[in-house]
Amino acid sequence: MIKDSHGVIIVFNLDIPSHLKEIEMWHSSFIQQQRLQENRCLLIAHHKPGSGDDRERPDLSPALAKLPLVHSNLEEDPEDVKMEFTKYLRGIVNLLSESRDREEMSFII
Repeated sequence: MIKDSHGVIIVFNLDIPSHLKEIEMWHSSFIQQQRLQENRCLLIAHHKPGSGDDRERPDLSPALAKLPLVHSNLEEDPEDVKMEFTKYLRGIVNLLSESRDREEMSFII
């Protein structure tokens, strides 16, 4: 898990059933308690090579189901993960820029 005050990325192994319960705990601790918006979060469902890359949305709790989800398989499709991660980072940078602009405008007014 990567966390800062601006976003949270949770990576989990979809092949391990206990990970679904664990990510609910991480979600509660780092997303709900921080009151982060869904667009500041990203779930990455990692698939081991040869495990059968199932692209369907896993059975997640209602709170987790609201979060963006990316399937990753670095052996078979690394560019897809890179593209989605870059898109996520661009979104965070845009949010930070907008926040900074609002803060600067509040000083002017």
